[in-house]
Amino acid sequence: MGTITNELAEKIKSLPDIEKIELVDSILMQLDKPDPEIDRIWAEEARKRWLAYKAGKVETVSYDQVMDKYRTR
Repeated sequence: MGTITNELAEKIKSLPDIEKIELVDSILMQLDKPDPEIDRIWAEEARKRWLAYKAGKVETVSYDQVMDKYRTR
């Protein structure tokens, strides 16, 4: 790591946990820029899945069945 990065790392170590979380959240928000095309694709996929569900074209599984699958592991 560079000198500035090392200095930042040392300063971060002295922060209270809540401030570290806020810093991480701020960094992630800067990295995770919304992409309208991806949002459009996911919205269309959600519509297709909803319509398939409403038309009875997909098999559904109850919440309890899903949770039982993971509880037995």
